[in-house]
Amino acid sequence: MKSGHVKIEWVYKFMPILKSIEEEYGPKKPLKGLRIGMSIHLEAKTARLALLLRGLGAEVIVTGSNPLSTQDDVAEALRERGLTVYAKRTEDERVYVENLKKVLMTQPHLILDDGADLTVMAHTEHQEALKNLRGVTEETTTGVRRLRALHRKNLLKVPVIAVNDAFTKHLFDNRYGTGQSTWDGIMRNTNLTIAGKIVVVCGYGWCGKGIAMRARGLGARVIVTEVDPVKALEAVMEGFEVMKISQAAKLGDFFITATGNTRVISEKEFLQMKDGAILANAGHFDVEVDVKALERMCVEKYEARPNVTAYRLADGRTLYLLAQGRLVNLAAADGHPAEIMDLSFAVQTLSLIHLATNELTPGVYAVPSHIDEKIARLKLASMGIEIDTLTEEQKNYLEEY
Repeated sequence: MKSGHVKIEWVYKFMPILKSIEEEYGPKKPLKGLRIGMSIHLEAKTARLALLLRGLGAEVIVTGSNPLSTQDDVAEALRERGLTVYAKRTEDERVYVENLKKVLMTQPHLILDDGADLTVMAHTEHQEALKNLRGVTEETTTGVRRLRALHRKNLLKVPVIAVNDAFTKHLFDNRYGTGQSTWDGIMRNTNLTIAGKIVVVCGYGWCGKGIAMRARGLGARVIVTEVDPVKALEAVMEGFEVMKISQAAKLGDFFITATGNTRVISEKEFLQMKDGAILANAGHFDVEVDVKALERMCVEKYEARPNVTAYRLADGRTLYLLAQGRLVNLAAADGHPAEIMDLSFAVQTLSLIHLATNELTPGVYAVPSHIDEKIARLKLASMGIEIDTLTEEQKNYLEEY
């Protein structure tokens, strides 16, 4: 069996919620007659999702949501299983954009997006794709932010379900998934010890929380930088050091960005860093570490290891950038664990069914609470865990004033 098919078969065994959804909804075919355009990090777990959606009746067209996050063997496996795939692992931004356009040219009825590139393109450069479009589900913090901005400017033409904001997504995917997979990407590509090192985590949202938590578990001294005073205070109360990036730049051995913002670490920080400092990004886009500044400042650039670029500066110091500043857990590793993405992709699937069976006006919507609860119960059941339920007396008590 080819490697892509082997990878897909492996994750099948560790995604029991999707199996339960397949068994429940498969005979009903709730997505029959609909084309779904997927823009997502194309690897084995997302292949499992694409195959599930086809099993629920949809025609599925897939592309990648980041230039370096497609695994070519998995893309080929999906083609061999009869799906339309326009995706390639590439450093060429133009190839990535052309593949997005090819998906939109199929006139999808629904879009499953990761980072909102596909949806934003449909609303700006390729509005003919809006002709059949009935709704969008968005996977990421960054993508939801972008689509809310589109809605504030009265440009959003379809309903969007903010999958990222579901409790069964961000509390687990963003925290435990990002926490584990980011360190997997860093450790497998550097082969360095984390214990005893100083780790600077830029951003203390749910992704930053997971990264900081796992760094501490590995024995690192963790510094958090933040612009939000509430999140900064939370990090302090969690026992982390909190300071400005200008102070942290002098101290860190590892720097990891997880903010969703641009130029979080730039030239003035590079000038202060230790020789041998390692830079990684866990945010969706490659804008958080100012790679252009590194390119401008260096006197020599070379590949130190696979997925590790060395930048030697004029004063003799060398800084190391992982995965070209793209999201390190997918561009240089395999992404989140299958059990975590089982939760997130269950939210995606049930949200798509919700869009397909309900008429919604344009706007950004929360995932219905019954979907969150259903997924949590399915996950607990798959783990063999039973929980209590309220008695009628208890329900009535909670309704009293």
